[in-house]
Amino acid sequence: MTVAEVRKRFLDFYKERGHAVIPSAPVRPEGDATTLFTSSGMQPLVPYLLGQAHPAGVRLADSQKSVRTGDIDDIGDNRHLTFFEMLGNWSLGDYFKKEQLPWVFEFMTSKQVGLGLDPQKLYVTVFAGDESLNIPKDDESIDLWKELFSAKGIDAKDVVIGSEANGYQVGMQGGRIFAYDAAKNWWSRSGTPDKMPAGEPGGPDSEMFYDFGAPHDTKYGPECHPNCDCGRFVEIANSVFMEYLKQADGSFTFLSQKNVDFGGGLERLVMAMNDTDDVFLADTLYSSIQEIERQTGKKYGDPEYLKSFRIVADHVRAAVFIAGDDVHPSNTEAGYILRRLIRRAIRHLDKLGVAENTLAQLAEKVITAYEDTYAELREKREQILSTLTAEEAKFRKTLAQGIREFEKAAKNGAVSGHDAFILASSYGFPIEITEELAKERGISVDSVAFRTEMDEHQAKSRTAAEGKFKGGLADHSEVTVRYHTSHHLLLAALRKILGNDVHQRGSNITQERVRLDFSFDRKLTPEELKQAEDMVNEQIVAALPVYVTSMPKAEAEKIGAEHEFGVKYGDTVTVYSMGPKDATQEDPKFAESFSLEFCGGPHVKNTSELAEGGKHFKIIKEEASSAGIRRIKAVLE
Repeated sequence: MTVAEVRKRFLDFYKERGHAVIPSAPVRPEGDATTLFTSSGMQPLVPYLLGQAHPAGVRLADSQKSVRTGDIDDIGDNRHLTFFEMLGNWSLGDYFKKEQLPWVFEFMTSKQVGLGLDPQKLYVTVFAGDESLNIPKDDESIDLWKELFSAKGIDAKDVVIGSEANGYQVGMQGGRIFAYDAAKNWWSRSGTPDKMPAGEPGGPDSEMFYDFGAPHDTKYGPECHPNCDCGRFVEIANSVFMEYLKQADGSFTFLSQKNVDFGGGLERLVMAMNDTDDVFLADTLYSSIQEIERQTGKKYGDPEYLKSFRIVADHVRAAVFIAGDDVHPSNTEAGYILRRLIRRAIRHLDKLGVAENTLAQLAEKVITAYEDTYAELREKREQILSTLTAEEAKFRKTLAQGIREFEKAAKNGAVSGHDAFILASSYGFPIEITEELAKERGISVDSVAFRTEMDEHQAKSRTAAEGKFKGGLADHSEVTVRYHTSHHLLLAALRKILGNDVHQRGSNITQERVRLDFSFDRKLTPEELKQAEDMVNEQIVAALPVYVTSMPKAEAEKIGAEHEFGVKYGDTVTVYSMGPKDATQEDPKFAESFSLEFCGGPHVKNTSELAEGGKHFKIIKEEASSAGIRRIKAVLE
């Protein structure tokens, strides 16, 4: 069964059970400054899990594009991926365990409407409870699983494992249902219950594992268990039951709205469906592997090249999706991850004997595999291909010279921190590739000394972070600063027209335009857009003074200053106020201001500056950004 077929089966299954199928959010999250990429199906839906009404209702299903960068160095085994799709179904205060677990089991085992997996190969885990916090073991889930397995003729014994470490000592014990501690079977945004702050929701989860039958490798521990890393078991699904709320005294009470969050790795489900323990044999990845075989004349099954095949296929696919969300290679944040993926793919293509530019051909395979599902890849094909081609051409020269210099540095059987620094600073050779080459040769790199020297170098080069402004500014030119001010005026206008539930969820400001993402659950009417445009222009004509004031964060919140969702602010913040006409620095008249926001600046001194050269504010596009998020692009022309 193909990736597309499994995805369709899942979405159809939940659609028939009253779920609205919603589109994937971008892999580059909108309006969330706390993370570089969407790394789970839950991430875009957190506001709705916390009580905000979702415009599509209380039953949702989706396939979420996700990127996880913490395991980049682990890519090359049979199951880890940088980019993946997470199938999800959600209950926002509607159904709970007694509906969710039977549905999951039906989808996994039914040949008619699901995947038809052999139930004998399925094992599940549940939360063992926490006596110190008076949170009970999840006996309800255990009882439900026993009934479901029993209906398939399987006597599902439940056993208590506790910690993962203990699992390697006690082993399977003839179990089918395994109770683990909070480190394995509890979900909250902060982690285990003891780490949760007061007011945060969380709850137990129940994971499903597929048994691929691989023999246990005792290097991981004496005994095997579902969470063992030996490769016998692979997690394919997880149901989170958000039912608790932490109190100020450290205790837990039940939530008034109990939610279900299910996540199933699409590619891992394809693995299980095809009963193969290699995720790279899924059709969307294997098409790239076949192209690499064609270009190199080497075979995927060759142990000498297996890891390089997997790294190239994985990294190119991830790079295509990241570039498709308008990320460009750079030395910071998401752009750095994209650059790192592209360059590591090139390094392994080099190992496979491909010396000329080939990323575009591999990217074409990825786009073709996914364009029917994700139309943005088709629409941005040329942008994606040019991004990858340009980065490959740039790095090819660096790679050849860098490897020569690495060989010189490695002659003494180790690479010093200083040599690694020279490779990075003088030859543009990434430390990650230096470390990877050293590992392949069985020699060490003094990474601590490298970091120290690099930090000292950057500190000397840095000019007190001048020009580094908050709020998504591309630079600090006069034009961009004017657009930044127009951004504040636009957000204030939208809140006055659409209501105070409108909040900023992301922004990007360049010399060409302003882009504002904001929370709102429907398309704006032409009349509303015209009203917002007119209101901004009225404030420009009104020549409102713009003042910046430093104050305690608590005071800024008290006076109603708007701030961006997800951004962490210090105890003291700067607030920009625009208007009224008679405001002064000494008396900004916050209560009468048109716009009042937390902001690091910079801004014009008076809104009339936006009209210089006869310009006026014009909205050029309004569209959906993701579920419950709208996007407006506007210009000064």
